[in-house]
Amino acid sequence: MSPSLDLGDLDLFTVGTEGPTGRRVFLLQCRGSGTLLTLKVEKQQISVLAEYLGRLLADLERPGSLLEGLELVEPTEPHWVVGTLGVSYDDDIDRIVLVAEELVAEDEDGDVARFTITREQAAAFAVRATLLVEAGRPPCPLCGLPLDPTGHQCPRTNGHRPPTS
Repeated sequence: MSPSLDLGDLDLFTVGTEGPTGRRVFLLQCRGSGTLLTLKVEKQQISVLAEYLGRLLADLERPGSLLEGLELVEPTEPHWVVGTLGVSYDDDIDRIVLVAEELVAEDEDGDVARFTITREQAAAFAVRATLLVEAGRPPCPLCGLPLDPTGHQCPRTNGHRPPTS
């Protein structure tokens, strides 16, 4: 993979998970210019991205019909782990622009992927991402970390007592 990849307009933009609840791996997958790119992301990154896309779409013209068939496609092995995601809107082309940067050590250069999506793709992604995030373990009301059914050592209580919710 080159250090910088511009996929342009995507024909696939989705999110999915692999693994059992509590150990799921979140994958962001996009395909454009004949290239399929699968990136490993954190659950929190997907949650924030879905929320941000929802707020962005609320300020734009209503998207058309939501896309279907947003399952991950093979191969699902991630190319790299996302460190940061940038989002902007290009009014001239009516596209949402996303830039994903690889998670690397401070003194290293990582890969960067840039791609554009339609309002319809953003809306479908936001709905799917929200459903996937909510399907996991509920967050602790004190620290926000996932509650583990086998016991939760909440850092906000120094592990002395479990949360009451």
